[in-house]
Amino acid sequence: MLSLDLTHQAKNFLGQLDPKQFRQVVKKIFSLMEDPKPGDAKPLHGYPYWRADIGEYRIVYRVEQNTLKIALVDKRNDDEVYKKLNRG
Repeated sequence: MLSLDLTHQAKNFLGQLDPKQFRQVVKKIFSLMEDPKPGDAKPLHGYPYWRADIGEYRIVYRVEQNTLKIALVDKRNDDEVYKKLNRG
């Protein structure tokens, strides 16, 4: 299993979620720690990241050595997610 590293931005977003959504997103993050490239994950074009969706949320991440690095968790509004990724 991979270890986990969350950016400050991802931690803040998770902290603002309702308990139900928090559990859904965290469950997906734990599954990515087991299998970082499941069938529903896709590489981001032009970025060194992958994306995985869970409900109305998107997780943007990459694997470095033995660590799953979560760069961003946000709503699935594609344009806004990628703008935040560029700022981060």
